[in-house]
Amino acid sequence: MSQQFKTEITSEHHLFDLHIKETFQYRDLIFLFVKRDFTAQYKQTILGPLWAIIQPLLTTLVFTVVFGNLAKLTTADVPGGYVVPGFLFYMCGNICWGYFSSTLGATSNTFLNNRETMGKVYYPRLVAPVSTAFSRLISFAIQFVMLIVFWLFFMLRGGTDIRITPMLLMIPLLIVQMIMLAVGIGIIISSVTTKYRDLAMLVGFGLDLWRYGSPIAYGLGMIPKKYQGVYMLNPVSPILTAFRKAVFGFGYFNLKYFLISWVITIVVFMIGLILFSRIERTFMDTI
Repeated sequence: MSQQFKTEITSEHHLFDLHIKETFQYRDLIFLFVKRDFTAQYKQTILGPLWAIIQPLLTTLVFTVVFGNLAKLTTADVPGGYVVPGFLFYMCGNICWGYFSSTLGATSNTFLNNRETMGKVYYPRLVAPVSTAFSRLISFAIQFVMLIVFWLFFMLRGGTDIRITPMLLMIPLLIVQMIMLAVGIGIIISSVTTKYRDLAMLVGFGLDLWRYGSPIAYGLGMIPKKYQGVYMLNPVSPILTAFRKAVFGFGYFNLKYFLISWVITIVVFMIGLILFSRIERTFMDTI
């Protein structure tokens, strides 16, 4: 009688053999990796998870002083004289970008950071970047609660045009898009850096340039109208402007650019999965 095995490891892979179903079956391992990553992130720190609040809070204060008070950059995404607290504007951009950039940066080192466990134990390699995205999501959730607290404060204080609209329901969709885009780009970089380590050195520099090429330190109203079409092809820009409109109840939302952003996100995510699936078979020979 032939034995029936639950998992069969083979060198034969099809182009679209992405191990999605198998990765879901290892959800307990994903949970353990999430716990490990989140614990390691704040291990041997005095304040622990409070840093998830302190870091974006300090960054927001710096942005408010430098870009809002000194440089006096506009925080308006659309004309109309809407009043939005600069502090809340910068906090929205910083917590979104913080999650996106930290997830992308950590995912881009998937093979390098996990080569010891990957070389000894079998599990779907996609577990590593997925767990990275979820572990960073815990910090994002803490920061989002902080955002809600300040949002309620400004709402109750009055003097602003902030209001509640159905756009709030879009926030989970925007978070999913950030996850897919960050993981997609991250696993593309991690796949390429198994052979070309130079790319890993450029990730931080590239993210810094990308930050200032996105409407975080300034509103979309700062971009001349004739260049806004090109500017919104940056897939992060529609996410940020839609997030702010969801939080404030007013702002910029263009369905065409939002759908283009989603198309770019899905294409990048699929390319990342395919490339990751091909590289994971041989990365131990080159890393």
